[in-house]
Amino acid sequence: MQIVGYRSDEPALLIAEGGAVRRQSLAPGTELAYTLAERHCAGTIDGERHVACEHERAPYCELHTTPWSVANNRDSEAEHAIYLAAFAPAVFKVGVTRLERLETRLREQGADHAAHIRTVPDGRIARERETAIGVEHDLTERVRVATKIRGFGGIVDERSWNNLLAEFDVRETFTFDYGLDLDGRPLAETMLSGVVRGSKGRVLVLDHRDTIYAVDLRDLVGYELREGTTDRELQASLDGFA
Repeated sequence: MQIVGYRSDEPALLIAEGGAVRRQSLAPGTELAYTLAERHCAGTIDGERHVACEHERAPYCELHTTPWSVANNRDSEAEHAIYLAAFAPAVFKVGVTRLERLETRLREQGADHAAHIRTVPDGRIARERETAIGVEHDLTERVRVATKIRGFGGIVDERSWNNLLAEFDVRETFTFDYGLDLDGRPLAETMLSGVVRGSKGRVLVLDHRDTIYAVDLRDLVGYELREGTTDRELQASLDGFA
């Protein structure tokens, strides 16, 4: 078995075995009991079949890496939305996506708050405006997953967020609740054992032996799996030992 992809809209892992691909649900309450083994390129999925690749580079080798321009719809002629996104406690970014995917894209990123600030005719103009807004307002275009995890369990600095929005002609605002019910920051780890508490963007939150862990799903792609709960020693909170 190998993890060959993931979905964050309806949280699931894509697991290949013998060329077939199945979905492993990551719905809240799902119990997972897998141990991570070796990691290599996840290959590609052709329809419903998995084409394996043994190259060592993970999650994808040079042959199976999607070009940046394709992944980001740089040449798309569809209408694009330019948006601002907030991540607790006070990390703000500017981004673009196809207009019809706006709310989906925001959830994929795990945004806490967001605002649609402009609509433009195509992907090329969107990227140009995104860069210009980032420079003018000192906003990043990318937020690392580790930075997002540091804000889990926190709240957005509303004053700073509202001050930022006041500089734009806001068309629509969004507030997202991912139902994680966190009292503090989970521990970042790469694992697949425990009970799913929920997901926020591409980050899976697991309860395992009285400790809450945050797992970047992309960091799982390419791993071979063995059935059975991990016996690897893990960092634990003060409430438990793993």
